[in-house]
Amino acid sequence: MTAPGPAAAGAAARDIALLVNPAAGRGRAARDALLAARVLRGAGHTVRAVTGADAADTLRRARAAVAGDPAALVAVGGDGLVSLALQAVAGTSVPLGIIAAGTGNDFARACGLPRRGPAAAAVAVAAALRTRDLTAVDLGRAGSTWFGGVLAAGFDSRVTERGNRMRWPRGRLRYDAAVLAELAALRPLPFRIRLDGGDWLPVPATLVAVGNGASYGGGMRICAGARADDGLFDVTIVGECGRAELLRFFPRVFRGTHLSHPAVTVHRAAAVTLHAPGVTGYADGERLGPLPLTATCVRGAVRVLGARL
Repeated sequence: MTAPGPAAAGAAARDIALLVNPAAGRGRAARDALLAARVLRGAGHTVRAVTGADAADTLRRARAAVAGDPAALVAVGGDGLVSLALQAVAGTSVPLGIIAAGTGNDFARACGLPRRGPAAAAVAVAAALRTRDLTAVDLGRAGSTWFGGVLAAGFDSRVTERGNRMRWPRGRLRYDAAVLAELAALRPLPFRIRLDGGDWLPVPATLVAVGNGASYGGGMRICAGARADDGLFDVTIVGECGRAELLRFFPRVFRGTHLSHPAVTVHRAAAVTLHAPGVTGYADGERLGPLPLTATCVRGAVRVLGARL
């Protein structure tokens, strides 16, 4: 995967760092990476694979690759790997390419990038590199962690937290079991929310979602109006809501029509602080830690190849 294409020989400035988790998708990610590498080499680039023994090692290697000033860091995988890539490129001059190969692909969706196969995505990355088609994209930042999609707190984050603790069942059934367990314990949570440094707002809520992008969980448009180029979060608050009502309106989240429900309110802000006892925040599916947490929208924090916002 490191041999240069004919036009790239001796052109180190055109190197591409290809970030991949070869174990993801039962080996599918490795196959997708090889396909992407062939496409990019065919476009004249030297492609250097970046992998690690675990997430921390992969991030360390990704940061080292970015420090070498490649033409781009290109992530081949789903939202988890893209989230890791964001930690490496955010705030740098190195652009990010995305070859969506996961089940959710929410950041690729927010950026208007191909999600129908690694070959098409690799062709799009190569074309964007050739024409310098770069789009400045906002990111959220909570502490030292960058996120491109949604920071979740409340019912949804509690489901994720419970699912991560469970050892059985496996796969999708584990998530379903966690949903059922959290539904049984459902109650409004005593949130306090601060927007742009204003007064604390006491809000009994089922969940609060802070969206730089519109969706999480593979297309659930919880913050349907959010844009990743306006310098603002969309803050979706689902207020007091019983089990039956939550189950009735939840399918509307996939269409974004839940925003008209009387239990839902939306605010827009560049900085959001959330506080609620016993609640853990997750951003882009990754654990941030217990509330309180403050998220700040950083305008144009990353340049994404070929993005269409």
